[in-house]
Amino acid sequence: MSAYRLDSARAHRGRPPILVIMGVSGVGKSAVAHELAARLGWPFEEGDALHPEANVAKMHAGIPLTDVDREPWLERVAAWIDDQRAKKQPGIITCSALKRSYRQIIIGDRPEVRLIYLRGKRDLIAQRLAVRCGHFMPASLLQSQIDALEGPDQSEDPLTVDVDLPASRIAEEIIRLLGSSTTIGPSVMRVGALKNR
Repeated sequence: MSAYRLDSARAHRGRPPILVIMGVSGVGKSAVAHELAARLGWPFEEGDALHPEANVAKMHAGIPLTDVDREPWLERVAAWIDDQRAKKQPGIITCSALKRSYRQIIIGDRPEVRLIYLRGKRDLIAQRLAVRCGHFMPASLLQSQIDALEGPDQSEDPLTVDVDLPASRIAEEIIRLLGSSTTIGPSVMRVGALKNR
């Protein structure tokens, strides 16, 4: 699919869109983002790769990050977004973006940015974390992320997606919803609707 086939004004508000894929660790942000990047041909950045080394060390040690720890990371995420905006290119970046204050840093008044909120049940996410290898975020920190999570509300215009299906199916549905999201209010993908298609 061409990078500019998402024709809806709400998909990109007249500019090349930048998607922020948010949610707690283990919800599938990277897998969905990779699928979206492959289908759309857009640049992709793994937000976790932008963490300062001190943050990575804390998470390796099972220590939850504080707001102060996250601030330089969020600024790096925002800088990547601004670089894409300056180049007038679309893009996809993953970022847990757990709190509204974090999202203000990375989205703020950037009209090109669309928030994609990946939402899942705790048991499903815990199962995924238990089998994930090679990531610095241990499963023991899942509860701290759930405790910190402030799900986006309607004022943030999120596209909310339940993640009970494979990443490829979720990516397909995100593209469909972005291309057809012309009504007022947040878009929500219900898993049952996909299963019945």
